[in-house]
Amino acid sequence: MSVTALAATSVGAELAPYEYDPGELGPLEVDVDVTHCGICHTDVGMIDNDWGYSRFPVVAGHEAVGVVSAVGTAVDPERMRIGQRVGVGAIAGSCMGCEFCLSGRQQLCAHRDDTVLRGDRGGFASSVRASDWRFAYPIPDAIDSQDAGPLLCAGATVFAPFLRHGVKPTDRIGIVGIGGLGHLAIQFADAWGCDVTAISTSLSKKAEALELGADGFIATRETDELEEAAGTFDFILSTVPADLPWDVYLAALKPQGTLSVVGLPESPMQITPFVLLPSEKRIVGGVPASREETVQMLGFAARHGVRPRVETYPMADINRAVARVRSGDARYRVVVSA
Repeated sequence: MSVTALAATSVGAELAPYEYDPGELGPLEVDVDVTHCGICHTDVGMIDNDWGYSRFPVVAGHEAVGVVSAVGTAVDPERMRIGQRVGVGAIAGSCMGCEFCLSGRQQLCAHRDDTVLRGDRGGFASSVRASDWRFAYPIPDAIDSQDAGPLLCAGATVFAPFLRHGVKPTDRIGIVGIGGLGHLAIQFADAWGCDVTAISTSLSKKAEALELGADGFIATRETDELEEAAGTFDFILSTVPADLPWDVYLAALKPQGTLSVVGLPESPMQITPFVLLPSEKRIVGGVPASREETVQMLGFAARHGVRPRVETYPMADINRAVARVRSGDARYRVVVSA
């Protein structure tokens, strides 16, 4: 079997055709013929070697959706079959034997298979392999394939904190950033039943934030609106890959409130202990979702109509699509289709 992919052969290079042999299918493995794949900022970061650990050639892509084309001998035939529509997201497998895997926290497994870190085995290809069939997620019929890809990474990343940190429908929550993650977080929070405030530097996004389900809007550029909201939020989810005035955001929380950071800041976080400690506030990090969290997210999104806003490109135009993501101008996710 030969897989045809699109790879960057050096830092920042345009993607070019590349072929590789994935080897013999393992007992738990599943091959998926890719029909759609989302392009995440992390994919662009790997192509551009932003973090210094890319291994070239890089075949990025970790929001792949397609059809099962082959299954290993140990795959449960009642739950996974050839021809089934599935998605392979940020995590394509884990050891399933460590304390974290056995307690349903596969996202913390030290040996998890991060799709985007594989080098030349990502989703910008004719086929992608899940190293464990349990991480090839059946896509609900209500969700189109072009929408399913971004849900597998962006959707799961912003949905999981609601489960992990006990967000309640009675909570008032703030969503920082109205981009690829934030526009989904607003929808999930609205469907969850929360009072939702969108927080953005750009006042131009207010109308769209309200249309997505926000009940209120705070503009942070050249205003004191966030400072005036001190002590009002139960939970704040930061989705932006940027440095923020962390003390101001912590001050906006109620006592015992939680600031969940899923967007990667550019610099070390500077925090005044007095803002954090006396009111027992928390700062928590976020990583891709566990298997069960992803399953729950897909079901919730299907029932409540949570969908990404996507721009679609044919796979042949992937370099134009990557450039669109790199520029930061996409509204809000980019997907390529075979």
